[in-house]
Amino acid sequence: MISTKILYNAVFKTDQVDDLDKFQPLPEPTGSYPYRLNLGNRLSETVPGKMVFHMVGDTGGLKSADAQKQVAEKMAEQHLNAANEHDKPAFLYHLGDIVYHYGEAEQYDEQFLKPFETYPAPIYAIAGNHDTDINPDCDSHYESLEAFYTAFCNTCPKTIHFGTQSNRKSQVQPHVFWTMESPLATIIGLHTNVPKYGHITKEQKNWFIKELQNAAKFRSDKAIIVCMHHAPYSADTNHGSSKPMIEFLESSFEEAGVKPDIIFSGHVHNYQRFTKQYQDGKTLPFIVAGAGGFDELHQLADPFDSNYSTKSDLFNQVQLDNYCDNRHGFLKICIEKTPFSFTIQGEYYTVSGLNIDEEASLFDRFTIDLTGR
Repeated sequence: MISTKILYNAVFKTDQVDDLDKFQPLPEPTGSYPYRLNLGNRLSETVPGKMVFHMVGDTGGLKSADAQKQVAEKMAEQHLNAANEHDKPAFLYHLGDIVYHYGEAEQYDEQFLKPFETYPAPIYAIAGNHDTDINPDCDSHYESLEAFYTAFCNTCPKTIHFGTQSNRKSQVQPHVFWTMESPLATIIGLHTNVPKYGHITKEQKNWFIKELQNAAKFRSDKAIIVCMHHAPYSADTNHGSSKPMIEFLESSFEEAGVKPDIIFSGHVHNYQRFTKQYQDGKTLPFIVAGAGGFDELHQLADPFDSNYSTKSDLFNQVQLDNYCDNRHGFLKICIEKTPFSFTIQGEYYTVSGLNIDEEASLFDRFTIDLTGR
């Protein structure tokens, strides 16, 4: 009997929930419009022409902290054991869902500050749906994103008051959606709110279009990276793809006349690497990296299951190139520019889950050539 290998690809769930009532209004920004943070001399461990950093999402967890601790420790080991200073990740960019299941301050110590206490570089973040949500059963009132702002959007580096023994200071990101400016990349971070498939306001969309257009002015020297929590494309059983996020991105690209070089997201608890081919010849990778620690991993959906649909014009020219749905892991990104080449290289590492002393294993590698664009 000949077995047929399943060719997984992006799916929509056929019974998608409508939970827009969960949308939360945003706090006031702590910085000035257009909410840009210039890393400048913060990148002390980088050299001209090279930038290395980590990226991961969905690290929080309530049932077991083993996976998130292992992921955090293996990223810290990569930093400490780098062959030279040039290869040390300069920072970690978190793709959201730092704590579960609601963004309560009391959860940050066990789910974020303690596991990442030994991570030796700065940590920046966008907020996930769980970071943004409010626990309806909480005895004490708090505002949406209140703890996230304390940890990541402070006006100056301060001791995080809900960290019992943490030495990590608060970050100074200017808003919950914001742009990181660095010598080799413009990283635009979106906030996709609480609903299961995300929601972005008109105000944020207008900001995003302008940030894409501004980033395009420097694209001969800088990669354009977009980060968002809700994954536009996914082949998993729990969420599937997000039609609102796909339509938001495509309409924004059309209005801006600009497409980024790569898009990263979390929300789905696995690793998936998609590419989309556009009629103008652009190949745009969409990376899902949400297996950072939450104990429940999301398997890929059987495309022949009636609970999922692969038939949509929104999936035209979209291909799943690689995936890992049974191990936790994280990304290491290297952007390098020489007089002869300009590339983004991504490496996805998995952790064993059993032997904490075992090194992280390289699972996937991809390269985006930006030379001469």
